[in-house]
Amino acid sequence: MVSFENFKKMALSFENTTEEPHFEKTSFRINKKIFATFDEKNNRAVLKLNEIDQSVFCASSEMIFYPIPNKWGKQGWTIVELSKVRPEMFEDALLLSYQNVAPKKKK
Repeated sequence: MVSFENFKKMALSFENTTEEPHFEKTSFRINKKIFATFDEKNNRAVLKLNEIDQSVFCASSEMIFYPIPNKWGKQGWTIVELSKVRPEMFEDALLLSYQNVAPKKKK
């Protein structure tokens, strides 16, 4: 289980992350782009995963991770049931979400 406080602490630990409202949810952003939201009413997170990461998380834990049931889901937006997810698994998924949205560093 992941509490909102732990979710927030993890998200804000990533470089240049901001917390901002997004309709009735709380969003976490990098350069004004959302990589995660928190839905307090349903105790869920939504993360922006790439297609491969989404399929891996959803296949391994389909009661915990599942695509949003519309075209947003086909773009990688994935619901996470915070009351069921292990903190380590959530942290891995959150980091991938952040990396998908963060600007790519020049080599």
